[in-house]
Amino acid sequence: MMKRVPLGGSKTWTTELSFGGAGIGNLFTAISDEQAAEAVEAAWESGIRSFDTAPHYGLGLSERRLGAVLRGRPREQFTVSTKVGRLLVPSDQGGDDLANGFAVPATHRRVWDFTGDGVRRSLEDSLNRLGLDRVDIVYLHDPDDHADQALQEAYPALERLRDEGVVGAIGLGMNQTELPTRFVRETHIDVVLLAGRYTLLDQSGLVELLPEASRRGVSIIAGGVFNSGLLADPKPGSHYDYAAAPQQMLARALRLQELCEAHGVPLRAAAARMPFGHPAVAGVVLGMVSAAQVHDAVEQFHRIIPHALWDDVRSAGLLDEDVPCG
Repeated sequence: MMKRVPLGGSKTWTTELSFGGAGIGNLFTAISDEQAAEAVEAAWESGIRSFDTAPHYGLGLSERRLGAVLRGRPREQFTVSTKVGRLLVPSDQGGDDLANGFAVPATHRRVWDFTGDGVRRSLEDSLNRLGLDRVDIVYLHDPDDHADQALQEAYPALERLRDEGVVGAIGLGMNQTELPTRFVRETHIDVVLLAGRYTLLDQSGLVELLPEASRRGVSIIAGGVFNSGLLADPKPGSHYDYAAAPQQMLARALRLQELCEAHGVPLRAAAARMPFGHPAVAGVVLGMVSAAQVHDAVEQFHRIIPHALWDDVRSAGLLDEDVPCG
């Protein structure tokens, strides 16, 4: 099994590599129930014991598929994180959910809700979809436009759930750094799931968030380490932050790939290991949609990255000298 790392001051842990469940919620492309189950089972067989999902991912499909596999496993041997802030309300509008990125029928619509009641209702619905009696980590999901309500209503509700022992750790998941830094300073969260802001292409998390997290004992889970795919396989047409990659970013990624290949290291391996250079980082979550992807991710994750590679990346002006790399 992979190394387990405690989250903040809680008794909850993550394995260094977590399984990200957006893909098994049919992110951009539909996959079968069988393929999704094979991916989750391959993660388990590879030693991954932490799994991340959300109601947003496929209008609950990710939670249902993940729970179908995990509820047959010993509950004390794995951790599950899900998210609150979007309630799923039945809808008869028809069509699909591709406008939100998921290839699923639009059987529900998302309703933003960061009230205390909304938090509890969302968690209850997630437990029903997962078929589990508890989740280990609950994140406030993308409260960008609901900052005050998230701080004043949703966060206290999560704190009470943690005090009651209903959940083990609480935090928020976002792809920005300003609001998470505010939460780290003003609340007692355990963990931040930071997407795309501490990567080989974007180290904005280093400006305030990661140092503040280190000072206050808050753990960081690095998500989006491939920046929507550009650092997994850079080529014309690749995505960066959910849109077509700008030419400048593509050029940087291709140059990073050249430097990695000169050391016999796939770019995706370096991208997955890089965040571990910072002491606040407890783990990395990777989205995976097939058993083959899981096996490759685990193999690359365990690859040793020579220090000389990071030296060359810095010498090429692609990383500042003060960026710690794993």
